Amino acid sequence: MDTEFQRHDGRSAANIADELIEVYARVYAMPPYAGDPFFSVASFRGRLEAAFDTYGFETVTARRKGRIVGYVHGATLPADKPWWTSLGDRRPEKLREMAEADQVFWLRELMVLPEHANQGLGRRLHDTVIAGRTESVTTLTCIVDNQPAHDAYLRWGYAIMGQIKHAPESPVYDAMVLPSTRR
Repeated sequence: MDTEFQRHDGRSAANIADELIEVYARVYAMPPYAGDPFFSVASFRGRLEAAFDTYGFETVTARRKGRIVGYVHGATLPADKPWWTSLGDRRPEKLREMAEADQVFWLRELMVLPEHANQGLGRRLHDTVIAGRTESVTTLTCIVDNQPAHDAYLRWGYAIMGQIKHAPESPVYDAMVLPSTRR
């Protein structure tokens, strides 16, 4: 099946926000996310719309037959991001310096519609967004009990730095780093 990948900066991503939110709503409509206010569509919409204006924001969409079937988005990691700073000394000094120099990409979301999962699309989205970035290192956070995603990130070369919470009401996440994004 042919897949079309397209890059979007914050402005062009805002133009397809409803499509992005529709994918989110479908992906997060299942347990343990369904019914959790942190994962509500309204909460995500607020986080997504706020992200459009962040430094280095980018979305890569995957379309099949004109419809978005998956996407990834992220931005340059702000060195003072609370989840990042909460890791303290668990971040190697070199990595802290790289964040200060805008050399760390924060992969914020990666999702694929359930009927398109387990076909390698998530990995292709991941690799596509990273290949177009100028940062040297990628970081992300993954819910500790999201075993499929967690296992995939470890297979793809990520290492766990420690556990964090994005907000008091959020679940616990593993903060992960992919040491080199240069391929």
